[in-house]
Amino acid sequence: MKFTKPLQEARLIKRYKRFLADVQLGDGSTTTLHCPNTGSMLHCAEPGSRVWYSASANMKRKYPLTWEQIEVDGHNRVGINTWRANALVSEALQNDVIPALMGYGELRSEVVYGNEGSRIDFLLTDAANRPGQSCYLEVKSVTLGLGNGLGAFPDAVTSRGLKHLRELMAMRASGKRAVLLFCVQHTGIDTVMPADQLDPAYGQALREACRAGVEVMAWGCDIGSEEIILRHELLVSFP
Repeated sequence: MKFTKPLQEARLIKRYKRFLADVQLGDGSTTTLHCPNTGSMLHCAEPGSRVWYSASANMKRKYPLTWEQIEVDGHNRVGINTWRANALVSEALQNDVIPALMGYGELRSEVVYGNEGSRIDFLLTDAANRPGQSCYLEVKSVTLGLGNGLGAFPDAVTSRGLKHLRELMAMRASGKRAVLLFCVQHTGIDTVMPADQLDPAYGQALREACRAGVEVMAWGCDIGSEEIILRHELLVSFP
């Protein structure tokens, strides 16, 4: 995924009200960015950190600048824009980057399904559109690094994430293929695990989903100022 223009650099002053962040620009002036992340952003919002932002051409936006990335641990980049995760996975699917998800004829997004009023991120069907060959794919963005190459999801309690696991298990029980893909926008992570210390209920449900036949995989990204690419498969661990 190439950005329309290379991202611009700034220094984070603070994140506040969930969707706003103040930064200092290179000339010493300050401005406010839109923060497209509903999570806690644990370890990803330290004041003084280098950040990168994009600029929208939509003049009607109150905050036309969008916070995209942050540097953590002095050298790793993290893509904090959670809205990028689905676009990265969609691009990878269309380019046959993920071997385990190749061979489907049609890709649809935000399809209503399940018994709890959910929308699946992607519904993959074979060329003949046979119901039994469909794959329900849910994407989660991972930004929480724990050090030593470890990353975890979620970064805060997620009732929505629990609902999605229940829906995936129900799809698997009905004979459909169900997949949970962790899109890891953090260059310092090579292994993903459930964040049991933050949301033990989610960790328990994730393990239950695996036992029920839901496939869990993780893919990492190359992250830069000009583009982000879903590139390599990572390990998933259940300690």
